[in-house]
Amino acid sequence: MQELPLAGIRVVDLTNVLAGPYCSYQLMLLGAEVIKVEVPGRGDLARRLGAETELNEAGIGASFLAQNAGKKSVELDLKDDAGRAAFEELVAGADVLLENFRAGVMARLGYGWDRLRELNPRLVYCAISGFGQSGPMSTAPAYDQIVQGLSGMMSITGTPETVPLRVGFPVCDTIGGLSAAMAVSAALAGRSRTGRGCFLDLSMLEASISAMGWAVSNLLISGIDPEPMGRQNATAAPSGTFDAADGPLNIAANRQEQFLKLCRVIGRPDLAQDSRFATREARKRNREELNAELNAVLRTRTAQEWEQDLSEVGVPAGRILTLRQTLTLEQLAHRGFFTELPFPDGSARRLTVVSNGVVVDGRPLGPSAPPPLLGEHTADFVPAPAAPAISDAAPAAAAGKAATS
Repeated sequence: MQELPLAGIRVVDLTNVLAGPYCSYQLMLLGAEVIKVEVPGRGDLARRLGAETELNEAGIGASFLAQNAGKKSVELDLKDDAGRAAFEELVAGADVLLENFRAGVMARLGYGWDRLRELNPRLVYCAISGFGQSGPMSTAPAYDQIVQGLSGMMSITGTPETVPLRVGFPVCDTIGGLSAAMAVSAALAGRSRTGRGCFLDLSMLEASISAMGWAVSNLLISGIDPEPMGRQNATAAPSGTFDAADGPLNIAANRQEQFLKLCRVIGRPDLAQDSRFATREARKRNREELNAELNAVLRTRTAQEWEQDLSEVGVPAGRILTLRQTLTLEQLAHRGFFTELPFPDGSARRLTVVSNGVVVDGRPLGPSAPPPLLGEHTADFVPAPAAPAISDAAPAAAAGKAATS
């Protein structure tokens, strides 16, 4: 079997909660060895986060289980001399160092980029933070929801009556983690040519704004402020959520030929000849009238029937599923998207985790080991403390003491 792209790469991972662990999970799926350095006795905060109280109390909360399979856990205190020595040895042998502290924390610990580069000139050091390592906001604390609000994302999510709304999952953490994984992979590719590592300064705020696409570009380029449009897509019409007989249906007929096919499939070819709907820009101007005409027909059949008929002719269409329904899609099982693992506590319970949607040479990506217990691999990477030295006189002194007691 061919090796995965990052086989042989060692990542020392100081991150916790989501953005950083999501990044190192991507690297692990692609073949890297990830050594998770955790605070002794406490570990990653995500160990205590999740829907099941019992798992949280056991230090294997669902939030931790989801992003840390296949990694190794080492307990180290970076404020302790022995812990620092072990950490420096890990850094010297690593390819990548990840952290998601506030800006300046690593430098205060004595491990700014200058020091890390001394320890390992080939090191790729990636610092993930809310706002980057410099600037007036650099030291401010940040979680996903804070970044969602500051990015402008929440101001265009929902309808004019419901904004601002939070996206229903930690999208900024996820974008930050993905952007960091991409940057690390690129830096490793660059290092293969130059032999030198580099410092990657990843801002979740900037990565999230970059991912907002047309909402940002329309404002920067055309001076047009984005507006919350709820279930509709501002870039095209008809493109949004419509009403089938048994529930909502998404249709994205963004191209002219797709609109013509849509009109034929629903039995309304006349709509394509209507001057209000004949061109892309005309349809955007008359979106509400067009949607009313389409919904009148779409309500006559089920969402699944329309999805099948429209997809067959090349018009993107799909039901709106619950997450529970999504996870049972045959497509995901066919692609090997899920991996089943033993539970880390040794119980009979099984753990299911997800891949990242990438199949390498026909091989779905998935972890080969469950998430680690806190400090499970410490002995593999940290030398045991040496026994106290005993002088030649000590045994005799001890023997004499024993004889007189």
